[in-house]
Amino acid sequence: MPIKLFAVDMDGTFLTDDKRYDKARFLEQYALLKQRGIRFVVASGNQYYQLLHYFPEIHQEIAFVAENGAYVVDAGQEIHCGQFSEQQVARILAVITGIPDINLVVCAKNSAYALTAMPQAVIDKMSNHYRRLQRIEDFNAIDDTIFKFSLNMENHRIADLVQKLDEQLGDIVKPVSSGFGFMDLIVPGLHKANGIRLLQSRWGISDNQVVALGDSDNDIEMLQHAGFGFAMANASPQVVAAAGYRTTSNNEQGVLNVIDQLLAGKPPFDAA
Repeated sequence: MPIKLFAVDMDGTFLTDDKRYDKARFLEQYALLKQRGIRFVVASGNQYYQLLHYFPEIHQEIAFVAENGAYVVDAGQEIHCGQFSEQQVARILAVITGIPDINLVVCAKNSAYALTAMPQAVIDKMSNHYRRLQRIEDFNAIDDTIFKFSLNMENHRIADLVQKLDEQLGDIVKPVSSGFGFMDLIVPGLHKANGIRLLQSRWGISDNQVVALGDSDNDIEMLQHAGFGFAMANASPQVVAAAGYRTTSNNEQGVLNVIDQLLAGKPPFDAA
């Protein structure tokens, strides 16, 4: 069956390490994908409003699985919005605000939120992922639909903290590493693969018509779900094990190279 959906992670996958991509090359490819009826989907842990600015020419016609699957938008129309209950938010905050030496951003539909005490250098770093980021005095005062908690810390601490939070909060959250010193707490089941499934149902696309590319552990469900899951050359070992295929690194335009393979009907797409 022909490929009908092409999904990409952003940081460490579509974007180079300096947060860029070859726009001219990609827009030429996108025009050809569009001609063939292949949907382009951005599937990222980043905020929806942050993702929009990477695709100013086409953001009104492509789909976004943002916030690691919590917020799904197709051509500007909201398809799905996850949510933690007020009781769950209070319990989660009680646990994670007691963890030393982490930077916390609470992610919601209309904005992300950081405490006013967060150093400006950290705010600047977080702004790479959250275009809308408000500084507030108290997380408990947020009046918004909360669907994710993003924790930033030294990268070597993430594995142990994932295990700790899974033990303490695993009945209401799913801790996932998104790489680069970031870990997200998401609504269980609302990962990237779930967002892709919602779009497949909307468009009538089967799993074996899906291509997905990623590099971090929050991409694993998506890569396992897709008929053609590609790990970047810079991917974590867990991602490599989950993916059936490999491509070059994010700094070597690995995503765009796979698009060329697809458009040319080269392996593994020669029989698709």
